[in-house]
Amino acid sequence: MTAGVLDDLSREVIDGNAGKVDDVLQSVAHFIAAAQTLSLFGEKKTVWFRGVTFLSDSVTGRAADTLEALERLQDFLETVDPQSVNILITASPVDRRRSFYKWVEKTGVFQFLKSGNAKDLGLHIQKELRPMGIEIGPDAMNLLLEKVCGNARLALAESVKLATYVSGESGGRIEEADVREMVPDPLEGDFFETTDVFFTGNLSGTLDSLRRYFFTNKEARPLLASLQSRNRLLIQLRTLLDGGEIAIGYKGVDKGALERASEKYLCHYGDSKAKSPLNVFTQNPWYLGKIAQQAGHLKLRKLVDFQVAFIDAFKELVSRSKEHEEVMQALAIRCLG
Repeated sequence: MTAGVLDDLSREVIDGNAGKVDDVLQSVAHFIAAAQTLSLFGEKKTVWFRGVTFLSDSVTGRAADTLEALERLQDFLETVDPQSVNILITASPVDRRRSFYKWVEKTGVFQFLKSGNAKDLGLHIQKELRPMGIEIGPDAMNLLLEKVCGNARLALAESVKLATYVSGESGGRIEEADVREMVPDPLEGDFFETTDVFFTGNLSGTLDSLRRYFFTNKEARPLLASLQSRNRLLIQLRTLLDGGEIAIGYKGVDKGALERASEKYLCHYGDSKAKSPLNVFTQNPWYLGKIAQQAGHLKLRKLVDFQVAFIDAFKELVSRSKEHEEVMQALAIRCLG
């Protein structure tokens, strides 16, 4: 689209990476403003809305304000003069049920690129790292793929960053701890670091993680929701493990055993097959094995005590609206001290 364009001002790239609804509104507004501003030198302008993340089936993507922003975006795109401006929109992941997606598919020059599976993406990452003399451990690879949510472009970019971080004169190896430290958590805010450290039982590590979290955040309820979600899964896992229904191997929870248990107990979960921490059988077997190993020292009674403590902490957050960090610190000490 920009072949032959000499004026840099005729090429604009707008970041569509949005972690919350406010980011969606801001990025859509920036994109529309850029597309409305014509080139000063009469050249045909090109605007790339790059890496849009809010077309996915996510909390941010489903928000009412996000859907309204997409309606405004569609209304604007319907008025664009293709003789004055080129527009490119790239997005990953996408919910193909969305009306905006279907409209773009029918209206524009459209291409859908199906993502490969985790194994294929892992091979691409290794191919990228090989010329640098860098290796990546299997646990590090699995965590990286989990954190980038299968986004191939983001996975490769983070791989290069990690390679730079661990490289020395004789090369290096990317380990799980490097990924956890250097790669940001998914945009929906699962808060992997604090949640992971909490369930290892490491009190000092949890308090350090809480300090880092509250350095940039004031609201504790999303973090508490993450802890509760993990705990729900662990309660179900511990029950199945203690009952001999499933086993854990080096590849995670045995898939066959999980499927058999699903057939036995699915009547208690209803018909929904949507991925949810309320339903252990909708989760990835490798991921279940990972979190079960991290929390292997926790018995069912302790996990139930955690859930009660989380409920009490939520009540405290409501009554102590300006003391969220103190409430979460007290929760950690109460549970892990």
